[in-house]
Amino acid sequence: MEAFSRLRAIVAELRQKCPWDRAQTFDSLAPLTWEEVAELLEAIERRDPADITEELGDVLLHVFFYAQLAEEAGLTHIQEVAERLIQKLIARHPHVYGEAQAGDAKAVIARWENLKKAEKQRSALAGVPERLPPLLQAYRLQEKAAALGFDWADPAALLPKFHEEIAELEEAISREDYAAAAAELGDVLFVLVNLARHLGLHPEKALQATNTKFRQRFTWMEAQLAAQNKDPRTCSSDELESYWQASKAYYP
Repeated sequence: MEAFSRLRAIVAELRQKCPWDRAQTFDSLAPLTWEEVAELLEAIERRDPADITEELGDVLLHVFFYAQLAEEAGLTHIQEVAERLIQKLIARHPHVYGEAQAGDAKAVIARWENLKKAEKQRSALAGVPERLPPLLQAYRLQEKAAALGFDWADPAALLPKFHEEIAELEEAISREDYAAAAAELGDVLFVLVNLARHLGLHPEKALQATNTKFRQRFTWMEAQLAAQNKDPRTCSSDELESYWQASKAYYP
């Protein structure tokens, strides 16, 4: 706890003495927080102990910085933040701190959602921030609904729905109704997220893997063209496609 007290004191001192820290607000810090969380997730994916330690520290700094801003504004205090979190964890884990039973993780999630709804009398979806990236937001919305029993029976049941949404998208495109196409495309993506969830896959991770593969293949293709003094903008579609197919041998 000594380190936490020292960190809190340093953040308070920086707010007094550093021009940059003094200029920060909740709004100015928000984009930086997204960046720090993304860097932490990348470090976790790499399982790099040194990077995980450093990135966890950066995220923790943001938590303390927000708490400092809140304290200065008379909104809350880091001690109150910690105490409220402790109370919430105990209240929502009656199978650990009470007499309730939970046989598996699914049962824990269902009870957690029911307790949250009872505590605040709000929608089960209220805990999903609207500022989450849309793909992750869709995944979390579906998880919340599924915890209350609103879900598809299995992955196979989703396939007809996927084909239905694809047909509606194709129809909108054929009419050149691009507003409708945008809505139908959203429906297709939402169904795909649901399918990924039922398959035990996370859509963010699946898409990131594809992004990485595309980056590798495209970079390889650029290098091959550059070695022959070729500009991809002046190459034919067939030529670019041939290089693209060749890249798959290196990055399957």
